[in-house]
Amino acid sequence: METLRSLVPSINALVVFEAAGRLSSFTGAARELRMTQAAVSYAINRLEEHLGTALFLREHRRVRLSEAGARFHADVTIGLSHIRRSAQDLRALATGGHVTLSCSNAFAAFWMVPRMAQLRADLPQIDLRIQTADRDLDLGGEGIPLAVRGGDPAGWPQYQAKPLAPEQIFPVCGASYLAGRTRPERPADLLDHQLIHLEEPFRSAATWRDWFASAGIEGRRVPKGLQINDYVSVIQSVIAGHGIALGWQHLVEGLLAQGVLVRLTDHELATGMDFNIIWSRDVPLSKSAQDVRDWLVNQSLT
Repeated sequence: METLRSLVPSINALVVFEAAGRLSSFTGAARELRMTQAAVSYAINRLEEHLGTALFLREHRRVRLSEAGARFHADVTIGLSHIRRSAQDLRALATGGHVTLSCSNAFAAFWMVPRMAQLRADLPQIDLRIQTADRDLDLGGEGIPLAVRGGDPAGWPQYQAKPLAPEQIFPVCGASYLAGRTRPERPADLLDHQLIHLEEPFRSAATWRDWFASAGIEGRRVPKGLQINDYVSVIQSVIAGHGIALGWQHLVEGLLAQGVLVRLTDHELATGMDFNIIWSRDVPLSKSAQDVRDWLVNQSLT
């Protein structure tokens, strides 16, 4: 069985070939790799000699991949990409550096942003990168160490999890909404008000029907109201005085403390689920990622 070493002159030749094929230029590859054009040409020629086929068609003032070269380039690109990602993971594991946290827009805006100054003070050596997404991502496939996810960790066997906050839901309105209105005290009082509904497009989320049902009120009595598919926009509409929305306690507690939002009624829906910080069971966390994870968990305890 032929080994890779017997088939190609060096791994460096594959790196040169990938760059030259991607750029369709020996000169461009030389500039990117900080080599001379002659060194690039020599590396390509040696690779072609070892493989016994022309990888490029040399034309006037340009080169382009041959049919065989194009097939080989696709495979080399995939292989080098995997090697690069693995090397990046190992370097991150050894040296720390930046840490990426995946979460919803709402969690980023209402939970993380108000705590960023404290994070920088507590972990000044860490460069946190927040990546918001409309849907829950595959952390391993995306190369992301940490994420925030609501639900039951038993349904995510590929992840480890620690709880950040319980899911507790109650109605909120903007401070200006109550001007000239009688404040609703009981769940049934809300049926006569403008309700703002979150229509979550990808993640499962509790609805007004769920909240009213937990208070013993039939779903068919719940008015339609304004429907919005992004929770940040829902809260912005509430602050603007357009109606009443469901507030997730861990997201709105800061706005309640500032008096920007007002809680209505004493009734709340406690789903028994948590919002969790999760990480892959198969990819060890860097020291920096562990520090961020522990910092997030500690924030939920204070």
